[in-house]
Amino acid sequence: MAVDIFDHQTDIQTNVSPRLLTAVKSMEFARRYTLSLLEDLKDDQWYWTPSSSTEPKFVSHIAWQAGHIAMAQYGLTLFRQRGREREIDSQLMSSKFRKLFMRGTQPIDDQAAYPEPNEILDVMNRVHQQALKEIPAFDGDQLDEPLDAPHAAFATRYGALLFTSNHEMVHAGQIGMLRRLMGKDPLR
Repeated sequence: MAVDIFDHQTDIQTNVSPRLLTAVKSMEFARRYTLSLLEDLKDDQWYWTPSSSTEPKFVSHIAWQAGHIAMAQYGLTLFRQRGREREIDSQLMSSKFRKLFMRGTQPIDDQAAYPEPNEILDVMNRVHQQALKEIPAFDGDQLDEPLDAPHAAFATRYGALLFTSNHEMVHAGQIGMLRRLMGKDPLR
């Protein structure tokens, strides 16, 4: 079934503040858009990387982009909001997954180093669903609290939530570029 990126329904309760609802709707739109870019890919296309005659070789692939999106959503919507890990986090993704896709990592041209596409999609889904479950509890004045070691793009908890969809769209753009370099037609 094709992903409908323009389905603007959300599972978040309507009893959250308008600004929190805006952040959630943006996250959900970004996720639907990303999934639309992934849905027709064959497994080997997740690890395809552009050939390059220049040194250093440019390496990027969809597997890393998608895994990094999942890891970033975890960091921005769960870890930074709570200020710590919770027991549920080990069920969302393995520590190996975290280490492969966390901030500061770079894609490598080695398919064997990465999980299969279905595992990446499962992690993306688990993290997204957990974020949607926990985000309503973050509503209120605490959204204006500054974060420890603020990110260059935001200084508050609310800024981290808003940045989640922006970050995902940046990487969705890279997925779209990789699709085009593979010879696929644009989706939009």
